[in-house]
Parts: sequence; structure tokens; C-alpha cells
Amino acid sequence: MPHREALRDLQTRLVNQLQEAKSAAPGRSWLAVESAGHSFLFPLTEAGEIFPMVPLMPMPHAQPWFLGVANLRGHLHGVVDLGRFLGLVSSESVREPTMLVAFSTAFEVNAALRVDRLAGLRAEADFSLDSDVDAAAPSFVGQRLRDAGGRVWQEIRLAALVRHEAFLKIVG
Repeated sequence: MPHREALRDLQTRLVNQLQEAKSAAPGRSWLAVESAGHSFLFPLTEAGEIFPMVPLMPMPHAQPWFLGVANLRGHLHGVVDLGRFLGLVSSESVREPTMLVAFSTAFEVNAALRVDRLAGLRAEADFSLDSDVDAAAPSFVGQRLRDAGGRVWQEIRLAALVRHEAFLKIVG
């Protein structure tokens, strides 16, 4: 039960920070996550609810990055391992699943991304531009940003990801 209480406290803090971020001066803000040893930023306006990992119903003939279907608050969601989808982790790699980040309900898609760890909320003032988007990068890849500690973060545009052809093709 201490694990559930700690998770509940984390979710409460994130909700409070999200409300503060929305009422603060305009600017870009992100949900920071880690997956497959890399750091990613999801635009707050595009990220939905955060869930602890739940049991999944595997789907036959699905891509290795499509982990299965989960019941999240009474709705079925397809679950995608972000690291595997991006080609950062081989299908043989075994990691302890931790968190699910659902897409905003505005997209009307029942999907969630499996990430290794939540790293909090970040604002535009926390970063400097590391590099512009590579012209060869998929449409869902945003800017690379660097924080004050020198850590590089890759923005993932969830609105573009849910429309990306490879993301929609879950059957292998």
C-alpha cells in the first residue's frame, strides 16, 4: 500500500503543477518522461491522464512495440512501448514496466504510451534550443532542447504521433 500512496501523492503533485502551469504566463510546457535511457518531452496540452502499469491483454500478430490492450478507467486503450516504437530498445530487452501516459481526450484515440519514468513538468524557460528538427525525422519529432544541467530532451508531438502511419499500423 505505501507504493499506491506514493503514486497517489505523485499524481496529486502533478495535477497541482499542471493547474499552476496553465494559469502561469503563456509559454510552452511539457510533461517530461524517460524511456529506454532517453529523455522526452510531451506537450502538456497533448498529454492525458497518467496511470500506473496495469495488466495487458496481448494482441496476436501485433508489432513488438504494441504491448496489448489495457483497461484504463473502464475504457480499452492500446498500449505502445515508446522506446521500442522509436527503435531504441530491442524486442528481447526486458524492462520493468512502470507508467502509462494516455493521449489527450481531444484526439479521440484510446491509446497510451508506456514510459520508464515520469520526470515532472518542464517549462520553456527551463531549456535552450539544442537543435532544430532534422528534415528526415518523422513528423512527430519536435525540437531537441537542453536543460541547465546539459541534459538533452527530445520533444515528441503527440498530436502528430497519433496520425503517423507507422504508429497506426499495429499489425506486423
